[in-house]
Amino acid sequence: MPVFAWEGRTTDGKTVRGELDAANEAVVRYRLRRQHISPVKVGKKAKSLNIPFLSRTSEKDIAVFTRQLATMINAGMPIVQALDILSKQQKNKLFKNILNQIKLDVEGGSNLAEALKKHPKVFDELFVNMVIAGETGGFLDQVLNRITSYKEKALALKKKVKGAMVYPAITLAVALIVLTIILVYVIPAFQEIFSDFGAALPAPTQFVIDLSSFTRRYIIYIFLGLVGFILFIRLIYRTEKGQYSLDRLLLKSPLLGGLLRKVAIARFSRTLSTMLQSGVPILQSLEIVAKTAGNKVIEGVLLDARKRVGQGEALAVSLSDSKVFPPLVVQMTAVGEQTGELEGMLAKVADFYEEEVDAAVDALTSMLEPAMMIFLGGLIGGLVISLYLPIFKMGAVVGG
Repeated sequence: MPVFAWEGRTTDGKTVRGELDAANEAVVRYRLRRQHISPVKVGKKAKSLNIPFLSRTSEKDIAVFTRQLATMINAGMPIVQALDILSKQQKNKLFKNILNQIKLDVEGGSNLAEALKKHPKVFDELFVNMVIAGETGGFLDQVLNRITSYKEKALALKKKVKGAMVYPAITLAVALIVLTIILVYVIPAFQEIFSDFGAALPAPTQFVIDLSSFTRRYIIYIFLGLVGFILFIRLIYRTEKGQYSLDRLLLKSPLLGGLLRKVAIARFSRTLSTMLQSGVPILQSLEIVAKTAGNKVIEGVLLDARKRVGQGEALAVSLSDSKVFPPLVVQMTAVGEQTGELEGMLAKVADFYEEEVDAAVDALTSMLEPAMMIFLGGLIGGLVISLYLPIFKMGAVVGG
């Protein structure tokens, strides 16, 4: 849908400007008049260069906005006025325009949830449904605070997992670059020296020279092969079946499987607890939690659990039958259902597994650091030794 930039005057003569998504100019003028704004200029906005990492709204931006909106509503400020203030102080231009459109929609008679729903890339189903529950129950400020706490904890969890992956990824990238430089530029210089020896080279040295010749001859094809492999994996991951297979493989992997399972359980428990605390019905909550699970295996288990809960079965029973969730989660869920404190029990499960993720990340990092150092040292050291073996051999012959 095209975006129109407009300028108009309010009933008190104040000039206002903004942008609206609409089918045509007539729709824009109609919507402005409904908001008691007399349109002066309306024109289709030219499409700007869309660079994802420059034009996106981050989770941190959303969390800060939600916290500030909750504080303003709790202080008794009208939503329209709060949105106006927050849109004006927003530095992210994309998010600023979105907040301005939400303000105009609310000003035109829409409730906050309806206005947020028009921007699904920024405000997901979880956010919108919790706002609906808050507006219906009359405790919107509390719901917004819960959303903020949830997003901040989710961001912290994501940051820990990413942090654990950064060091080995960088180390592996550096190792590949150094190895390529040695094979392409350093070893050929030694090869010229060894060609004058007139004797057979040691097996390790000959292997390194052959590897260097192969790399120099086929380096473009090797690079294209790596790129093709990455693109192939991404293409498979975009399919439903491929994503399920890869997610299942990751959960069963010996190194990352345990960590990823704990992350998924912590996310599931925190999300479901937050939604239930906000008054969202359990069937609707399970559907949304499944979509935000981040793992197709977990998503399938939760969608099956939703179906069985809808048929009158306890949530703990379906989680137990899945064999994905550990006994601790199942038992605490069962206790929560029996005592009517499911959301509280799930919050405790989330706290426990977030601590488990911290411990797992620390253990993984402490294990990977020496392993990567040994790998790098062995790789580079092995190459250097193989290159100097003929020189040591020649020295022994001369010395003899």
